Amino acid sequence: MLHLNDLTYRLGPRLLIENASVALPPNAKVGLVGRNGTGKTTLFRIIMGELSTESGGVCLPKNVRIGGVSQEAPGGPESLLAVVLAADTERKALLAEAETMQDPMRRADIEMRLVDIGAYSAEARAASILHGLGFDAETQKRPCSSFSGGWRMRVALAAVLFTEPDLLLLDEPTNYLDLEGTLWLYDYLAKYPHTVLVISHDRELLDTCVDHILHLDQAKLTLYRGGYSSFDRQRTEKMLLVGKMRDKQEAERKHLQAFVDRFKAKASKAKQAQSRVKRLEKLAPISAIVDSQVLPFHFPEPKREMSPPLYTFDEAAVGYGDKPILNRLNLSIQPDDRIALLGQNGNGKSTFCKLLASKLAPMSGEVRHSSKIEVAYFAQHQVDELRLNETPVQHIAPLMPEMPEAKIRARAAQMGFPASKADTKVDKLSGGEKARLMLGLATFRGPHLLILDEPTNHLDIDSRAALMEAINDYPGAVMLVSHDRFLIEACADRLWLVENSTVKAFDGDLDEYRARILAGSAKTTRRNSERQIGPRSAEAAAGPEGRKPARGKLEKRLREIEAEIAKLDSLRKRIDQALASPDIFVKEPEKAGRLSADRAALDGKIARMEDEWLEVSTVLGDG
Repeated sequence: MLHLNDLTYRLGPRLLIENASVALPPNAKVGLVGRNGTGKTTLFRIIMGELSTESGGVCLPKNVRIGGVSQEAPGGPESLLAVVLAADTERKALLAEAETMQDPMRRADIEMRLVDIGAYSAEARAASILHGLGFDAETQKRPCSSFSGGWRMRVALAAVLFTEPDLLLLDEPTNYLDLEGTLWLYDYLAKYPHTVLVISHDRELLDTCVDHILHLDQAKLTLYRGGYSSFDRQRTEKMLLVGKMRDKQEAERKHLQAFVDRFKAKASKAKQAQSRVKRLEKLAPISAIVDSQVLPFHFPEPKREMSPPLYTFDEAAVGYGDKPILNRLNLSIQPDDRIALLGQNGNGKSTFCKLLASKLAPMSGEVRHSSKIEVAYFAQHQVDELRLNETPVQHIAPLMPEMPEAKIRARAAQMGFPASKADTKVDKLSGGEKARLMLGLATFRGPHLLILDEPTNHLDIDSRAALMEAINDYPGAVMLVSHDRFLIEACADRLWLVENSTVKAFDGDLDEYRARILAGSAKTTRRNSERQIGPRSAEAAAGPEGRKPARGKLEKRLREIEAEIAKLDSLRKRIDQALASPDIFVKEPEKAGRLSADRAALDGKIARMEDEWLEVSTVLGDG
């Protein structure tokens, strides 16, 4: 499907990719992994044809459709559903051509092509994708410009998923999603019918949705079979094997060199010494596989213990202005709790976190906690509050007044900013380093409660593992909001669900929650496929006052309905002919499924039009 041949790319003096060759099988699901800054996004841009390489190239089948999420989020006055539907440019062009086409042969070709690409079930499919990413039926009708940048990036993701390209390129697709959208995306990608190449640091996605891992490390690309856990095991075994081979080669090198040094001056041994010199020259060094270690996270322990419970909520409500977002809160938090908040974005998870952090006061009811409690609150947007022209040391210094610089630098090193990194200005730090600095500042005073709202954005897999270890080692209570299922399962022992304007304990596990989310998405898909689209009913034709339309208009409408039913019935017969082929379900199962869905949609549309024909006929008969 995709071949990279001897690819080399430099960014200024820095070599990102060197003589890389790899071939991805057709319809493979491939996770592209590597430490931040190794060049993963650059590789995507090379595949998309946006960057030219120093040598080598990309080979793809002719007419292959490549799709990736646009870097610029849509923001026009069109509805979300219209934006997603417009992404399928072929469907849009065919529908426009069909409106004016007079040639019956061309019209038939257009109609058959529309059936082939699933045009008649497109609206239901687009609505289903939008719902899976967190947009309900009413929200889908709103203009795109009314949403924030993060939500509009979801629309951009929905648009590329809707077009179903032959090669789907996704760069950190879960970064703008909540857990519910992430769980839906896992299921969608696992069933995607074409090739997927996804950059992700989400270990659960890389274990459940992909069948290959493409590792970019030290400017080299290596393809592994299996998900991330399999890759991790294979690479560890490879490191051990390479280490043994290096040790064996080094022992041989020392033995040969010792012989040469000992006998090179003796005429009787000169030939043997010379042969060993040649052998030494042929011993190509075995490159070590470098497993670069990530610096750990460190959360200071609370200076004093708190008596349980840390928090008690008694019929509490919280919101903004005079509008409550959450009410009927009857909860308690213990000093060693590990709680993950579940619930779709917009349900009030961040509002609840702000109530815990005393950034919002309760509107009614009671929230009890000690006046001496220390709370650390980290939200991803707080990274933007860092002072770009200052260094980590300059951020830490005000928190350690009158302390010598050596101790300030020692604290910076403890946060993960040793030596020169401590003097690097924030605007030169990576996204992960900014998040690390903000986490260190938030937890500086040893909190009793640590609130983490999406802490893993911009962290690579190794950094996420380090964060997981720090959370598990931390002795205080943790409130966690995250789309990273692996992190939740590793760190949380209680699940709370934010839903229906309140927060309650969820008794199941994440597998049960995932099944609940997907079941809701399936119901929405069925409703979308049954949604009435197209011609008006006779009641609508009667006008706002309920007046009967003129007889001529009714007769004209009756003829239009009959013509439309005949056209749809003709399409249905063509689909039946295609489905009658005994091989289609074996050789082309995706097409067979699409045709079956289109036939069901046509059945529904014909039935609705027959109902309208009956209504119009009745009105004509009464007149």
